[in-house]
Amino acid sequence: QVLRRSLQRGAALSAGSLLVYEARKLISGFAEVHASFKVEEVIEQADYLYGSGETEKLYQLLVQHKNSDDAELLWRLARASRDLAQLSSTSAEEKRQLAYEAFECAKKALEKNESNFAAHKWYAICLSDVGDFEGIKTKIGNAIVIKEHFQRAIELNPKDATTIHLIGIWCYCFAEMPWYQRKIASTLFATPPTSTFQEALRYFHMAEEADPNFYSKNLLYLGKTYLKLNNKKMALLWLSKAKDYPAHTEEDKQV
Repeated sequence: QVLRRSLQRGAALSAGSLLVYEARKLISGFAEVHASFKVEEVIEQADYLYGSGETEKLYQLLVQHKNSDDAELLWRLARASRDLAQLSSTSAEEKRQLAYEAFECAKKALEKNESNFAAHKWYAICLSDVGDFEGIKTKIGNAIVIKEHFQRAIELNPKDATTIHLIGIWCYCFAEMPWYQRKIASTLFATPPTSTFQEALRYFHMAEEADPNFYSKNLLYLGKTYLKLNNKKMALLWLSKAKDYPAHTEEDKQV
């Protein structure tokens, strides 16, 4: 009888433990689904605010999720931090703080998902921005890494016009580089990175083909590059397009 009671008690305990385990599993599953829905909801709100040019509201929404492990949220926060830094109303100290904040978010996004093209793109952009505060030697020293991440972003998403444009900017900057910066580059690299205005022009046109009229700055740089190549007729064409571009953002107004 004692043995029977012990066995019955053990069976009851096992059944109870099993029920608790299953309940926990169910609750955990619901929590994961809920978290997933929440992330999608935040991303949807963020993309709407970004499209509306609501830079400050977008930053306030996303900064609440700075400890997230979701690469999609993190690269968007990096972009929002950078956009906030670009505003004319942002102080010099805040610009610096936001640049480093954006870089850390982009770095974390890349660590969480190396197959995310936008994480590579924003890591490269933010690494370049940080170089502005650390001097020309650091900026040139990071140049190869920056280009590699842009190229990886294009491999992962060949239709992303913005990344193609950014490689064009990279080429333009190295084509335009003054002699003293070239000297610094030659001390940092056995074979210093170089480019030409023709190469830059090719990328700007590729970006325009991928997504026509997508970005005021691409139109501006097409015009500027044609000027560098002494083609005033084509320069006028693209600079006129840049001038007539609807100004939705602070950057559009600067362009």
